[in-house]
Amino acid sequence: MTRGDLTDDEWTLVEPYLPLGERGLIPDLRRQFNAVMWHFRVGGPWRDLPGEYGSWSTVYDRFRSWAVAGVLQNLMEAMIGEAAARGQADLDLVSVDSTTARAHPGKLPCRALHARRHPMDPKPWPRL
Repeated sequence: MTRGDLTDDEWTLVEPYLPLGERGLIPDLRRQFNAVMWHFRVGGPWRDLPGEYGSWSTVYDRFRSWAVAGVLQNLMEAMIGEAAARGQADLDLVSVDSTTARAHPGKLPCRALHARRHPMDPKPWPRL
């Protein structure tokens, strides 16, 4: 187990919400879940996944199947419910990643506002 991987107590909370595949070998769900958590904790590309977690493409495929099936949404709701039942959830604290929050055009720097042109204008766009 590496830094950031789930502890045994955390895994007992998460495991019931992760379905097994419909066919094939039984995967090591804990390792794959830890790999997905590594990806989002580090923010690196899937291809940079450490070898100890297995093949990056296998982990990515498992993540996509969980996301499409709503497994991760159900897991998040269950964990919030569990924390609230234990009195450990403070839902007043919400974090917004500012790298994905778009600002209103009026909040752009003045230079950027003047650079906007009509798409049909034949003049080239100025470089900012």
